[in-house]
Amino acid sequence: MGENKQFKRALIGAACTLAFAAAGTAQAANWLMLQGTEDPGAAARANVWGFVQAQYQKDFSDPNATGQYVPPKLIGPNLDAQDGFNINRARIGVRGTGFPLDTRINYFVLLEMGNNGITHGNGAFARLTDASVTLNYIPGARVRAGLFKTPGSEEGLQAIHVFDYINFTEASNGLLLERLPNKAYTANLPAATEAQLQGGASLNGFNSPVGAFRDVGVQVFDAFDVGNDWEVSYAAMIGNGNGIEFSNSDGEYDKYLYLSAEKKYGGKGPKAEGLKFFAWGQWGERLLDNTPTGTDLKSYDRDRAGLGVKYMKKPFRVTAEYITADGMIWVGPDKPSFYFANPPSAIGANNGADAKASGWYVEGGWYIPNTKFELDARFDTMTRLEGRNDEHQFDKWTLGVQYHFNPKTRVTVNYEIRDFECTASTTPCANANKNLSGVGDKIGVQLTAIF
Repeated sequence: MGENKQFKRALIGAACTLAFAAAGTAQAANWLMLQGTEDPGAAARANVWGFVQAQYQKDFSDPNATGQYVPPKLIGPNLDAQDGFNINRARIGVRGTGFPLDTRINYFVLLEMGNNGITHGNGAFARLTDASVTLNYIPGARVRAGLFKTPGSEEGLQAIHVFDYINFTEASNGLLLERLPNKAYTANLPAATEAQLQGGASLNGFNSPVGAFRDVGVQVFDAFDVGNDWEVSYAAMIGNGNGIEFSNSDGEYDKYLYLSAEKKYGGKGPKAEGLKFFAWGQWGERLLDNTPTGTDLKSYDRDRAGLGVKYMKKPFRVTAEYITADGMIWVGPDKPSFYFANPPSAIGANNGADAKASGWYVEGGWYIPNTKFELDARFDTMTRLEGRNDEHQFDKWTLGVQYHFNPKTRVTVNYEIRDFECTASTTPCANANKNLSGVGDKIGVQLTAIF
């Protein structure tokens, strides 16, 4: 990475820090407590709810010199075109007590029917994303069991239907939105021309759905008022480490820890206002066969950690988070073996399987007073395969505007400015940059309706 680029990134970080210091207070909902913790007797037996998100995206990237495309230049989850309409999420759920004999027991069920990484390519039009029961018996130690969101990054833990952007940051998408390894070695998929894509060529080599920031397990958690409008929350969880799938193929378990402290300013639900500091960690293992012989199934660590701050008090919102990752670094949907080269023997190191990565983002919003408009801006960056001869740097600016028709319906417009490159002075990077050099800007429009 050149000195000029390092200086620009340092300048961006300093500017964002100053912006946060000047903004004052912002919103920070307690996502741990927004599910399954209704007051006894206050929740209905069955409250049906859901949301739909319809979108259009267009990618302005250019193909490589031979007219071929790679995944960063195509629109997911299909990865077969540079523009198109999509119903990217369509979820319906039921929540409540459901147990008239004891209202301290809550349940939550949610079904996904949209076209995204959860449902695409799995042979089913819908998948269960949440199915949990929460026991609110023990003061200071509520217990949740089943399939649910894991305690972790603010971007992953928050409710997606109130997410202020269309696409995730590169760090959340690449390091936290897990793609689970195939059961056996799968060769990398080559770049494809437009004609090949139209003919059905695939650039997604993974057999399982994305982890969706979820796991099947048991969590102990709660929140405590500690005076002067401060609230401290914690969560400790153990899970299968297999995303939204229900198996535990390696016989090991993932461990999760989360801690936050929030100065509450008022309001409730997803738009509660406050200043929140948080930290989290996840530790687990994954089985991966990354040799063409099919005889080298090994266990690799998959550890993640992060810390951040979120401030929300209208008309301002600011969030900043730093994320680190060790092991099982995803290097693209076309590379299910977690290698950049094909076959893997062409590279000495195990690439993503035993590599490290890190990233951070700073974002902010301004709710224009006396209007229904909101302006958003975000900078995010990720460095993956750190210190390797194919280290990559992904920088992205997202500029956005939202129009709120009412509290449950809005339209979001995002424009992304992307700078993706392989940053080492090596042959693997020279080859990678032949494909990445044409990565261009992207625009998206999304309509969200909650019911």
